[in-house]
Amino acid sequence: MKQIIFSAAVVACCCAACTSVAELSSPDGRNTISFDAATMTYAVLRDGDTLIRPSALGIETREAQFADFEVARVRRASADETWTQPWGENKTMRDRHNEMAVEMRSADGRVRLTLRFRAFDDGVGFRYEWQVPDADSLTVTAEKTEFRFAADGDSWTIPASFETYELLYRKLPLAELTDANTPATFRVGDVYGSIHEAALYDYPEMTLRKTGELAFASELAPLPDGTKARVPGSFVTPWRTIQLGDRAVDLINSSLILNLNEPSKIEDTSWIRPMKYVGVWWGMHLGIESWSMDDRHGATTENAKRYIDFAAANNIQGVLFEGWNEGWESWGGRQAFDFTKPYADFDVAEIVRYARERGIEVINHHETGGNIPNYERQLEHALAWSAEQGMRNLKTGYAGGFPDGYLHHSQYGVRHYQKVVEAAAAHRITVNAHEPIKDCGIRRTWPNMMAREGARGKEWDAWSAGNPPSHEVMLPFTRLLGGPMDFTPGTFDILYERTRRSPRRKLWNCGPEVEMRVNTTLAKQIAEWVIIYSPLQMASDLIENYEGHPAFRFFRDFDADCDWSRALAGEPGEFVAVVRRAGGNFFLGAATNEEARTLTLPLDFLEQGTTYRATIYADGPDADWKSNPTSYVITERDVTAADTLEVAMAPGGGQAVTFMPSEK
Repeated sequence: MKQIIFSAAVVACCCAACTSVAELSSPDGRNTISFDAATMTYAVLRDGDTLIRPSALGIETREAQFADFEVARVRRASADETWTQPWGENKTMRDRHNEMAVEMRSADGRVRLTLRFRAFDDGVGFRYEWQVPDADSLTVTAEKTEFRFAADGDSWTIPASFETYELLYRKLPLAELTDANTPATFRVGDVYGSIHEAALYDYPEMTLRKTGELAFASELAPLPDGTKARVPGSFVTPWRTIQLGDRAVDLINSSLILNLNEPSKIEDTSWIRPMKYVGVWWGMHLGIESWSMDDRHGATTENAKRYIDFAAANNIQGVLFEGWNEGWESWGGRQAFDFTKPYADFDVAEIVRYARERGIEVINHHETGGNIPNYERQLEHALAWSAEQGMRNLKTGYAGGFPDGYLHHSQYGVRHYQKVVEAAAAHRITVNAHEPIKDCGIRRTWPNMMAREGARGKEWDAWSAGNPPSHEVMLPFTRLLGGPMDFTPGTFDILYERTRRSPRRKLWNCGPEVEMRVNTTLAKQIAEWVIIYSPLQMASDLIENYEGHPAFRFFRDFDADCDWSRALAGEPGEFVAVVRRAGGNFFLGAATNEEARTLTLPLDFLEQGTTYRATIYADGPDADWKSNPTSYVITERDVTAADTLEVAMAPGGGQAVTFMPSEK
């Protein structure tokens, strides 16, 4: 991943007697972040108007006082570089920013603290870098970072939780917001923004807690003793980030989070490849199959071959198997899984051989149940065994409490998730984590970390009232600002008509009073394959619901290995339209909430001078997510970059389009 630096660093110094205020602006001059050393505060301006008023900075530790600092010097630098990644929404990225590093020393000389600020055209970021030479380690008890808004506005967030992100998003005035997880999206005046963090490795996650009028402080996930982190005497925190834009889609198109992460530590990335996949998984959530070995066991050799055959016949590269290994019978108890011992009716060697002959990747599954000590005891052996078997793609799960009072999003959890990523990389294995720590852009540094869950996914439609129609058009402006999500879209049996007829079905995670269904139209399910980005994109329904279905052609044609992406239009929780290019083909997805709407989209993203055959998967004229969700129409037409497309969407509906160069 070669980096090309177009502008060299420039160094400027100032002494403690100089002004205590230093400012840094983005290359386009629109974003400014200022730092006042006298008050240890920062502020953010957009086009000269204050967006974040002076807000506190600081760290508290038991062993050293982070106070009474004097500025030793201020270093400034500028960079304009392009870099590439093996996969991503965009494979070629541009990092253009200005930097200001304020180097300070405490009055007693014990602490050297650098506050590093970067200003981009799409936002700002800052972090703490400290050295306490006479301390081997420090116990962080609090972080003082604040975000004090200059005016009220709207916010789109989930409540703060150190255990789960699987919560519904809510829209609230900033004045009524009490706590939030990040990414925390907001609009103040004409400015859209999102507060998040980048490069989270050996530190607890940051949430936001209201501390005053339009003021929020960072709240770190605690360890069992109430402290936040134990770190070396020399340490660098994650970046605290504020993405900014004029339109809501500017946040989706931002590259700030990735640009604040380091280049790849994996030199040879040729083995890391995006893919489409299906899997033995959805039947368990619907209750017609089971994870453990019984008369309804899903992960059997016979069923595995059936899914492999379907994948090979439909241009799908991978198949996931959950419930293949011993230990599921301990669910709800000690959660003790064996990650190298398959159930007797799942012949790993035969299944891998069968898949390899048909060009299909087998995706392994490690559900830990939250029993981290059990998993870490087996981790190295389990990864080596998986690689030896030829299973080099791994889905992990943490659906259970961690031991000894540790929280999923604490430093303990963050360290564990990263340990798995690095151990997997050593065995050339990719990772798709469920119940994860949130994505903060480490996929740039560790590109084998390909996808995560980290929000309410499709499984909630199987054993609850389901995700509301606004959910899928909320995620791109919130959760997905952090990175890819394994949302697992693509349910065609929207009302579960086939499932309800199955004599094998047993409700397992809800009562019979819950009317399970998918709260979208069929066309919207198809559009979600484009809208909700993942390099590992799943067609999650039972394969019998796809067989012979004309609309499944979209997934056969779809390419998860995209080269370029752009969000075209949208508002959080209302609607969104996204286009992606893979090779010479383009794929467009648009969706709406409960409100029917029509978008007029210029096709100027297509290559000039090329005629494309557009295949349009649209809501039928009588479609409605409540009353007629499966009504759809497929039409075709020739288009060029000079044309526009009228995208009509039913309530809870959507539209998906493939654009393929016409044959001459």
